[in-house]
Amino acid sequence: MDFALGGRCEQLREQLSDFIDTVVEPATAVYREQVEESGDPHFHPPIMEELKADARSRDLWNLFFPDDKHGVGLTNLEYAPLCELMGRSALAAEATNCSAPDTGNMEVLAKFGTPLVQEQFLTPLLAGEIRSCFAMTEPWVASSDATNISSRIERDGDGYVVNAHKWWTSGAASPRCQVAVVMGVSDPDADPYHRHSMVVVPFDAPGFRVVRTLPVLGHDGGGGHCETLFENVRIPGDYLLGEEGGGFAIAQARLGPGRIHHCMRAVGVAERALELMCQRAQQRIAFGKPLAEQGVVQDHIAESRIAIEQARLLTMKAAWLMDTVGNKGARFEIAAIKVVAARMATTVVDRAIQVFGGAGLSEDWPLAQMYTYARTLHLVDGPDEVHKMQIARRELRKHESHRVG
Repeated sequence: MDFALGGRCEQLREQLSDFIDTVVEPATAVYREQVEESGDPHFHPPIMEELKADARSRDLWNLFFPDDKHGVGLTNLEYAPLCELMGRSALAAEATNCSAPDTGNMEVLAKFGTPLVQEQFLTPLLAGEIRSCFAMTEPWVASSDATNISSRIERDGDGYVVNAHKWWTSGAASPRCQVAVVMGVSDPDADPYHRHSMVVVPFDAPGFRVVRTLPVLGHDGGGGHCETLFENVRIPGDYLLGEEGGGFAIAQARLGPGRIHHCMRAVGVAERALELMCQRAQQRIAFGKPLAEQGVVQDHIAESRIAIEQARLLTMKAAWLMDTVGNKGARFEIAAIKVVAARMATTVVDRAIQVFGGAGLSEDWPLAQMYTYARTLHLVDGPDEVHKMQIARRELRKHESHRVG
């Protein structure tokens, strides 16, 4: 394994770091003020468009995209340190057009979308002119098992009719969200892995509506997470992604890169939390000496550094394998880092909150929002238990000859 980064990647990392430190972070307060003044937590503040224009002028745009036609053509391993930097900032990913769920959706539309879909939706997404959402999870079934999904996508002449009740539809609350990527059953008689198809549904299609937003641990903002309803929504046949019955395979192709991007950002979140923890420890005095001299605080800091380094290395290994043997060949490493990164980020941020005391729970510091993100990682793109089950099954297969009964 070779984790050395080339000159181009190092240059982009320096440029991105400078952009975040000198432009994005100073704009965070303005962003918050503009949202608060609007009275709408999902308001798209003008400062974001200024940040996006600045990022494009610096060629810090669509850095996630694996080909140089739509992005800068970085490998997964090369993108890892850049995505980690984005995890340190609440605004950097959107400012560089590298936000979930748009990143995964853009890759799917580029690979499986028809020319019509690419013209209507992929082009403006790549330009950062619109946002998108991904509608897969359903409220009435255990969606951790994707074969449970019951939404229907039925052929009707030259098009399709979509009937679906979804929730945790990430990004749907954004006023700039104009299209949903939807997964549903198109052939209920097929085997569990070929029953589903994937389509795009414009937000202005009759029969579609956002029912409500779903705050996460009390936090609600940005693109949000929503309950969405598709009632007899008619779409043209060209809105099918890939082939009928190929939805499950497309979902797996989409979730591989999406999962590791989450892990990259989680490392960045943890790094920022550790920095804040150390700064707070140097500034606060308790029982006659700085927190930095308290043994329990030193233990928090040391354990956090160790955990971050371990998670970063496993993230890079998974990224390297995706580049060398493909997403399928790296699926177990992706599953492992998805569990490890969520656990690590949640623990490190929790330690930082503890060192901050009551202030860590307030909106005066970013730790509460960071904890919300870290905790959700235990569930998004598959819960920890499912990933561990996959890993355990692989390990057990190596020793099936010892099975009795």
